[in-house]
Amino acid sequence: MGREDEAKEYFVKLNDMFNGNIYVELQRHDFEEERKSEPFMISLAYEHNVPLVATNNVVFIDTSYFEAHEAMLCIKDKTVLDNQDREKSNLNFYFKSSKEMKELFKDIPEALENTVKIAKRTHFKINRLGPVLPKISEDEPQQLRKQAREGLERRILKHKVATTKEDYFKRLEYELDVIISMKFAGYFLIVADFIQWSHDNNVPVGPGRGSGAGSMVAWALRITDIDPIRFGLLFERFLNPERVSMPDFDVDFCKDGREETIKYVCDKYGHDKVAQIITYGQMKAKAVVRDVGRVLNMSYGAVDKIAKLIPMKDENGKEIVLKKALELVPELKELLDSDEDVKKLFDIALKLEGLHRNSGVHAAGIVIGNKPLPEIVPLYKDPASDMPVTQFNLKYIEDTSLVKFDFLGLKTLTILKQAVELIGKDAEFLSTIPYDDGKTFDLLSLGDTDAVFQFESEGMKDVLRRIKPDKFEDLIAIVSLYRPGPMGNIPSYIARKHGKEEVDCLYPSLEPILSETYGIIIYQEQVMQIAQVMAGYSLGGADLLRRAMGKKIAAEMEKQKDIFIDGAVARGVDVEKATSIFALMAKFAEYGFNKSHAAAYSWVAYQTAYLKAHHRLEFMCASMNNEKSDTDKLSMFRKDSENAGIKVLPPHVNHSEDTFVPEDGSIRYALSAIKGVGENAAIEVVRARKEGGEFKSLSDFLKRVDIKIANRKAIEGMIMAGVFDCFDLNRKKMLYNLDAMMAYSAQILEEKQSNQMSFLGLDKVSSDFELVEIDDKAERSMTNHEKLELEKKVVGFF
Repeated sequence: MGREDEAKEYFVKLNDMFNGNIYVELQRHDFEEERKSEPFMISLAYEHNVPLVATNNVVFIDTSYFEAHEAMLCIKDKTVLDNQDREKSNLNFYFKSSKEMKELFKDIPEALENTVKIAKRTHFKINRLGPVLPKISEDEPQQLRKQAREGLERRILKHKVATTKEDYFKRLEYELDVIISMKFAGYFLIVADFIQWSHDNNVPVGPGRGSGAGSMVAWALRITDIDPIRFGLLFERFLNPERVSMPDFDVDFCKDGREETIKYVCDKYGHDKVAQIITYGQMKAKAVVRDVGRVLNMSYGAVDKIAKLIPMKDENGKEIVLKKALELVPELKELLDSDEDVKKLFDIALKLEGLHRNSGVHAAGIVIGNKPLPEIVPLYKDPASDMPVTQFNLKYIEDTSLVKFDFLGLKTLTILKQAVELIGKDAEFLSTIPYDDGKTFDLLSLGDTDAVFQFESEGMKDVLRRIKPDKFEDLIAIVSLYRPGPMGNIPSYIARKHGKEEVDCLYPSLEPILSETYGIIIYQEQVMQIAQVMAGYSLGGADLLRRAMGKKIAAEMEKQKDIFIDGAVARGVDVEKATSIFALMAKFAEYGFNKSHAAAYSWVAYQTAYLKAHHRLEFMCASMNNEKSDTDKLSMFRKDSENAGIKVLPPHVNHSEDTFVPEDGSIRYALSAIKGVGENAAIEVVRARKEGGEFKSLSDFLKRVDIKIANRKAIEGMIMAGVFDCFDLNRKKMLYNLDAMMAYSAQILEEKQSNQMSFLGLDKVSSDFELVEIDDKAERSMTNHEKLELEKKVVGFF
């Protein structure tokens, strides 16, 4: 009996229990249409979230919703609807009415009474506390002041500051007063502590991310690495005393060292007090179509064709939903109308779309408690993670009073670290490079930016060539402008920079704010400063204005408009001028960029450009090491290097390392970048060579390398890439003998492990391995074309 027949029989059976006067129709082509006086069916449908359509005294139930529930179970269990042994839903799983429960428990009525007693005893309201953080010092405010003042002294001694020392300390003390009054001293100390540990343990940390780069205290504590006064960054964009909310430092770490810092945090505060944050994956338009197609056992090709017709976004740039996709794509509607299988697929997919499909772990979010986390929040054990995970996701975790810390992995920091090590400099080298290096700006102006962070795309290269940046502020502007919306201002920025268009700073008092960007409002901070200078806002109040503009909060905008115009008029600004400037601010605030974030990321971009301009060989080696699995990127980097006169040497059994390395002004190809070889096999080859010297022959290689690590697939990849060409052996012949080579090497390994001697007291396989000739003479030699094809397959280029 099928599930739908089972459901139908169940409904019919219930007729005897209920005598209502409402008829029900099962609205589905594969159900026999009939009417039953079944009020219970309505209750059942309601409990399963099945929509009801009522006409007079007839209620229609679309039973495909029950089928959708079955499909959901199949998605969870990775099976198909046709599988008779799969888990199936039970129509008894619903919230029963009081009448039904009394009937079920008529022999023990006290059981129902006890449920009410339990409910009353467990009913309580959770009072939200302040931020729950471990105590890092007995007197955190004093500790913060001490560390920040000492840190700023070191910064001023080391760096050329933009104004007087007094100005820096005045800003520092103001920020400290705000931070301490808002009771966030502990938060700053915790972040500063794990960042300092990272610096001390050779884990590169980014210069900042987000609005936190606008804090002088953060700069003094080395949380960030951008001087906020030099670049006009505002603390109030990060922490607003007029709108109390938690500060939020998103911290970038070298992707290879991020886990070390997280381990330090777990060790310091207790493994039971640190957890990752859960995420819940939703079934989005494309994904739900693929999932439902699979459980319906439709062919992959048919489902793939449908999924590829679904656009990513609608005409307003919003994430697409299936209903909208059917409106926008005629081909989808045609398939739906002409194919019963496609109709069934969409019938189910439309009902499942948006539901949670699976749980995962947030890429960066970590919470740290002041006591064992099970006492604060329910936890979950993710099979892919050693750390516990909170059952509340990012949206709700703050309601538990836990504070989120973001530990992000940034590949570019790994590239910078490796390049600096290859150059032979210490970890502090990049923090000392000048902001105005001519050679770096020449490279950027030429668009020579393959592998340069933020500036790799063809569109960015074109913008760089047209703008011809000659100061660091240009890079901040480019990073902020090159986005949908503000991109339309790029031509004007270029024309004004090069004197082809007049610079208009809107009002004399705004010139210090807008002259850096040639009169164009680019940054959120500029909107705040205009409100401060022109209308007398505090910077905290200006941040509220900026938020209202960015979120298009109409009521708040109208209120702020009156405040702005009144303030401007009181300072001698004409009403019409004030009104027009407010309108301009509102327009730009919709897509204005956070300058603090742009400045910090421009610094990372500038560092990569500096290394490419001054230490191209080492920088390209590091870049290639971080793209070893992407043959397209490797091919691009090879072309870039060779255009600059740096040759990429082929992989070689006696010269290649497991990574890309400089060799006599060239780059030697990495063994681990050959497809099929991998890290472990490459490291094993290098180990054997370092311990026993260069390999003298193929036999020598097969005797000394552990084939359990450098396995058949790895050896095959090395042959195809030409790693053994130095032994003057035919690649085709080696591939023909591959099984015999592996058997020879396995015998050597076995004897090494057993340490046995032959009957005559001699090593059983002391003789060298000899390649067997290919039987077919015509097949013995490998054509140049065949050789190139194999190279392309495992290396990515010829």
